[in-house]
Amino acid sequence: MRAAIISEPGSLTVGDRPAPAPEPDGVVVRVGACGICGTDLHIADGEFPPSPYPLVPGHEFAGTVTAVGDRAPGGLRPGDRVAVDPSLFCGHCEYCRAGRGNLCANWGAIGDTVDGAFAEYVAVPAANCYRLPDSVSMREGALVEPLSCAVHGMRRIGVETGEEFLVVGAGTMGLLLQQLLQNSGARVTVVDRNTERLRLAADLGAAATAADTAGIATGTFDAAVDVTGAVPAIEAAVDALGKGGRLLVFGVADEDARVSLSPFRIYNEEITVVGSMAVLNSFGAAVDLIASGSIETAPLLTHALPLEEFPEALAMMRAGTGVKVQVVPDADTAA
Repeated sequence: MRAAIISEPGSLTVGDRPAPAPEPDGVVVRVGACGICGTDLHIADGEFPPSPYPLVPGHEFAGTVTAVGDRAPGGLRPGDRVAVDPSLFCGHCEYCRAGRGNLCANWGAIGDTVDGAFAEYVAVPAANCYRLPDSVSMREGALVEPLSCAVHGMRRIGVETGEEFLVVGAGTMGLLLQQLLQNSGARVTVVDRNTERLRLAADLGAAATAADTAGIATGTFDAAVDVTGAVPAIEAAVDALGKGGRLLVFGVADEDARVSLSPFRIYNEEITVVGSMAVLNSFGAAVDLIASGSIETAPLLTHALPLEEFPEALAMMRAGTGVKVQVVPDADTAA
């Protein structure tokens, strides 16, 4: 089969790999669509320590079941359309046993630590598959994984009707979080340097938009979400919080990055800072949100490229072109 292969950091090709067979408790999925994420850039650049090489990346995907292991749970059959939770939790460490598998001491993920879905086929655990209704396209199905991350982030930060939220970053994740916040009754201001993405945020119902946090009044917001991972953006988001404010650190910063915060202000104004790591019991909810039409997906799905153009797709993601760039191995399977 054809697959995108990162043989070592900085070395990317599209070549041949053996077609996978299902594990006894797994299935093989013919990939319909797979989205490019910032993590894929880190893997390509050798900046994601859990990743081994060579590796086929790709963790935001949906497809069609083609083969089923003889002990696979869930009653899956060839022809079933599924979105796949890429999480590979060990199930026995202290975090998994406490119901916090996203913090698993032995954490892994399809496309991050084992071969993923920038390929024609991928082998996955059957338990990670969520059936898609016929009304959900493969490209929409590949949005389930990022949306499930946003759902987990919402549970971490919480929202009450009428709250003023600041979202810093209007890429795919920022625009998904914006919609979830608005659906929960919040008024959302969105900041991004990309004017086209700001226009899209406004079209999706943002109460206000700004090109820079410098234009945001301090002490204005009940809560803020940073989706950039950029230190100046995180510090500006904290400055924008009012007393009792909450900050969700959602974007992925460099491991060595540090921010400057006032511990006195955190104490004196009871500022809360929380993080949100990937997916946790949020995949099914994300499928339901897309199936119900609660999330506008069409404006986000800006580019679809064939598998052979994976390097170009990665470059588009790196350049900030469009919103969600996806790879569609076979155009006939993307519907």
